[in-house]
Amino acid sequence: MLKAVDELKGFTIGATDGEIGKIIDLYFDDEKWTVRYLVVDTGGWLTGRQVLISPLSVTKVEWHANRINLGLTKGQVENSPAIEADKPVSRQHEMDYFTYYNYPHYWAGPYIWGPASLPGQVFATRPMDNQAREIAEMKQSSEDVHLRSIREVTGYYIEAKDGDIGHVEKFIIDDESWTIRYIVVDTRNWLPGKKVLVAPEWISSVSWSDSRVYVDLSRDAVENCPQYDPYQPIERDYEDRMYRHYQRPHHWVP
Repeated sequence: MLKAVDELKGFTIGATDGEIGKIIDLYFDDEKWTVRYLVVDTGGWLTGRQVLISPLSVTKVEWHANRINLGLTKGQVENSPAIEADKPVSRQHEMDYFTYYNYPHYWAGPYIWGPASLPGQVFATRPMDNQAREIAEMKQSSEDVHLRSIREVTGYYIEAKDGDIGHVEKFIIDDESWTIRYIVVDTRNWLPGKKVLVAPEWISSVSWSDSRVYVDLSRDAVENCPQYDPYQPIERDYEDRMYRHYQRPHHWVP
């Protein structure tokens, strides 16, 4: 199911033995365009502390109840590696985090979630006894981290090949894989009242320092594309019309 990320903000996070806190932000990686962590404010439980929750820990998303359930206890979360608010998450912190939970590293495998394409398939795909090998692989690879804040990137300008088309209003994710499927572009300063979708595959580059996203589309193509209606679910028929309009390969075709 495709859902808007901003709907998750404020969701209650529930452990197996009680509530942990509420989502205040999400981190995604700018290579795979996949949500890697939920940033949770623990409120009065762990006063002044925020914690990271990987989608690997999620057992169920209750959209109607504004709640996400985890397969973790409150004690596990409390003793997890701490993060410093408003500071980048280092690769070393990620390594400590995944080692603590005994999760496979998403950056050490061939698929979006490392050994699998979906978080729910990770633990059935491979045994959990290869952490030493994964850490060795990590030490041989780049230390660069590509985590970005959804809250920070919202509002970035979007520029087509021949000019601005609007700004990032929100993100649409696949709630099974946690992949960012689309960016919602608000074109109000150019085409009042129209919102359009842009797939990460159509992004040619991002200037993080200038808060600007460059897409490999023309303004004319965007102007004449099927309009996105935020009050309607994104159906496959709409996606098909959009991909055909842009003459791009469908994301669901291997």
